[in-house]
Amino acid sequence: MNTADQYVKAIYLLQEMENGPAATGALADMMDVSPASANEMIGKLESRGLAEHEKYKGVTLTDEGIIRARDALQTYCIIERFLSNVLDVEEFRAEARELEPVIDDMIAGRLDTIVDRNSECPDCFDPETDACQYLDVCGAEAETETEAAD
Repeated sequence: MNTADQYVKAIYLLQEMENGPAATGALADMMDVSPASANEMIGKLESRGLAEHEKYKGVTLTDEGIIRARDALQTYCIIERFLSNVLDVEEFRAEARELEPVIDDMIAGRLDTIVDRNSECPDCFDPETDACQYLDVCGAEAETETEAAD
């Protein structure tokens, strides 16, 4: 199940990557939902004052939506870093996506005291790798490939 926070986070990342409004189709792809489902959630985000949608141009976040998206992205980064750096979970991205909707601000705050989060967070997030740029994603993937070859 995708939450409103996951949608605003996805819209924010798409806006950053596209340097403009997020295309509805790209949002649906990123969220792994149908375009109709993405449009339905966009309508809900509009009614909450988090996003504005212009037909054929895409969706943009309001100032409040950007704040909420950055908070959601920071929480996601905290979860990723905890899973990767503290628990050494190999599939930390998939696990982070599963945990994201159920980790509240209090838990995220407590996890944040454990992880070595960079002060740039959430600006350190790289949407291309779906991970914080300070995580050793390439090194972890190389180790996994080497282990699989053995």
